[in-house]
Amino acid sequence: MKNRSDAEASEAQAEHWLKQNGITRLPIDPFEIASRLDIEVKAKNDAETGVSGMLLRSGDAFGIVYATHIKSPGFQRFSVAHELGHYLLNGHFEILFPNGNGVHLSRAGFVSVDKHEQEADHFASGLLMPDSLFRAALRRETEGLEAIEALHDKCITSITATAIRYAKKTTVPAVVIVSTGGRIDYAFVSNEMREFNGLAWPRKGELLPAGSLSLLFAQSQENIILSRRVSGTIDLRTWLGGSRKLDAKEEILGLGTYGKMLTVLTTDFLPDEDDEETDLQERWTPRFHR
Repeated sequence: MKNRSDAEASEAQAEHWLKQNGITRLPIDPFEIASRLDIEVKAKNDAETGVSGMLLRSGDAFGIVYATHIKSPGFQRFSVAHELGHYLLNGHFEILFPNGNGVHLSRAGFVSVDKHEQEADHFASGLLMPDSLFRAALRRETEGLEAIEALHDKCITSITATAIRYAKKTTVPAVVIVSTGGRIDYAFVSNEMREFNGLAWPRKGELLPAGSLSLLFAQSQENIILSRRVSGTIDLRTWLGGSRKLDAKEEILGLGTYGKMLTVLTTDFLPDEDDEETDLQERWTPRFHR
């Protein structure tokens, strides 16, 4: 894992654990994994705002408490998998419990900037949606939001975690964006989309772009609370800039009481087509000498 990013290393460690323990089919049950590890798991209804779960240590004994204020089995399972990450990732519990015992509060779901929380998120993603099984399931689906929802059902994972995994594993140009109150929380860009020239990726804290369907959708909180959805065709420059018009599909889903919304951008154009068009424009653009 020496040359991998922290995210890739965390995912790889989760997938290696699954292989070592003979777990080869979706969905993967984090509660059963915790039981194998002799870790007691309990639900907690009155969790502190923003806290997804806790890892507790008393000597050699560990426990997991997960929040239930978000009524999503997928999010709750991801929260348990996140705590398993803190338990199984190299060096985590030694750092989180420097005095040997204690309680660690987690904020799972790719919302924390803390290095160890991010690693535990990526571990959870790799544990519940391992590369080979996820890619095989994705090949049987279409693309965009429809594929994300199908994989969300198959893996029993949160829609946001599934969307992030989709962006990392799909072979089409795609971007997934999660936003709150008209501002971007985070965005993940597929490798195919990254191959386009001259595009700028959405950044945390930026406003949803003017002219996007997402900005219009976000103006009604009811759209989000009632988990409404809309889709349409836009010019990709609305979101990512660039010099060439590229038609893209923009799909938006309100995430209910979670208070957030998911945007999925996909295009049928391929990066090599973009390069060919750029080369053609350059060859036919006249050069004038002063």
